[in-house]
Amino acid sequence: MLSELSGSTVPNVKAAKDQSRFKKTLYTGLGLLFSGFAIAGVVLPLMPVTINVIVAGFFFAMGSERFDSWLTGHKVFGPIITDYRSGAGFTVRGKTIAVTAMSTSILLSTIYALTNGAPTMVAYAMTAIWAYAAWFILKQPTKGTPRLIAKP
Repeated sequence: MLSELSGSTVPNVKAAKDQSRFKKTLYTGLGLLFSGFAIAGVVLPLMPVTINVIVAGFFFAMGSERFDSWLTGHKVFGPIITDYRSGAGFTVRGKTIAVTAMSTSILLSTIYALTNGAPTMVAYAMTAIWAYAAWFILKQPTKGTPRLIAKP
């Protein structure tokens, strides 16, 4: 009985700490990757900024307090994260730009894929991903519009 309790049921603290360190490093790395995508989206017309900032914010919140603080305090990207986290949503302009950029990008990508011999299933998959992403953006609250149900 005592041998069952001696070491086999006690969690390995060092292994848990290493796994935690690995996860934090992975989340921070993914946050940096999506921050790079967001920064590229500022100068590239078809690269979305908002969704990449939100994804980067998610990963930074999981991996690094320092980078999360940097992102939420950023002059350009900070308001996107704080509005999203508080439930304020996106502006109509932001939703319009995001859906228009995604639509243009998916259309051009689909045309390119189909004219270069990609299977039709690829076009269906890209369209399904676009539909989900557009639905996700459009279902978010619109900043500046009154809510029908007041929160207590």
